[in-house]
Amino acid sequence: MADTDFTTVSATDAGATTTDAADPAAAPASTTEQAKQTVKDYSSKYGAQATDRIRTFADTGKERAVGGLDQLSQLINDAAGQVDDKLGAQYGDYARTAAGTVSGFAEQLKAKDVEELLEEAREFVRKSPGVAVGVAAALGFALARLVQSGIDSNKA
Repeated sequence: MADTDFTTVSATDAGATTTDAADPAAAPASTTEQAKQTVKDYSSKYGAQATDRIRTFADTGKERAVGGLDQLSQLINDAAGQVDDKLGAQYGDYARTAAGTVSGFAEQLKAKDVEELLEEAREFVRKSPGVAVGVAAALGFALARLVQSGIDSNKA
């Protein structure tokens, strides 16, 4: 039997592909490709988890908003009786109409999926960008005032 010199074993015999033998930089590239694929897999996995969590938070927020609107409607409806006594039945009817409007809005929110609500918001912004910016500014101002009042009350 002939002695084999292991230093002369070809790259093909060592398990490398012919492209690896021809291009020594191909091995790191395949490792890079594997790393890229791993990152893609993890990002899609965590992206899906994040999307699910966001949907859960949005659904929870929608339910809380509907509950708050229902309570507001009930509060206005209860106050309508007092308005009847103090200001007259006509003004009490205004309060009941307002309560019905708030209740109807709450029912509309209940009936729609979060995706539908987001699409309606997008469509509103497309149709009336000026109004949308104004509403966003007003909400931002109100939120800033609420935060500021919370900070001020904590200092006292």
